[in-house]
Amino acid sequence: MPDLTAKKKRPLWYNLSPLNLPVPGLVSIFHRASGALLFLGLIWFLFLLDMSLSSEAGFTRFRNYVGHPLVKSSMLVFLWAYLHHLCAGVRHLFLDIDMGVELGAARRSAVAVFVVSLALTAFIGAKLW
Repeated sequence: MPDLTAKKKRPLWYNLSPLNLPVPGLVSIFHRASGALLFLGLIWFLFLLDMSLSSEAGFTRFRNYVGHPLVKSSMLVFLWAYLHHLCAGVRHLFLDIDMGVELGAARRSAVAVFVVSLALTAFIGAKLW
């Protein structure tokens, strides 16, 4: 009977860190996460819409609530989620029709999604803040 301790130990590579993913993989993960964030944020936005349309006092309460810096920051996060989801969705539509599926083009378009969504978020956020 062979000795099991004499077997050579094989290394295990269970590195599941998202930091080691290529940029297209990160875009795909952030696309899913931003979609989930937008779905959950819809409830909050409907609450804000109801508050603003209920009465004149409700609109005043809405303006005071939205003027808080923490609320503005969270709305900026939702703005980024929307813009990233939009840009990544357009990228995925192009990939579905076999445009940009080569490795170099896929990496460039993934980087472009991050750059465009962050630039648009900064631009619109600066206008709205």
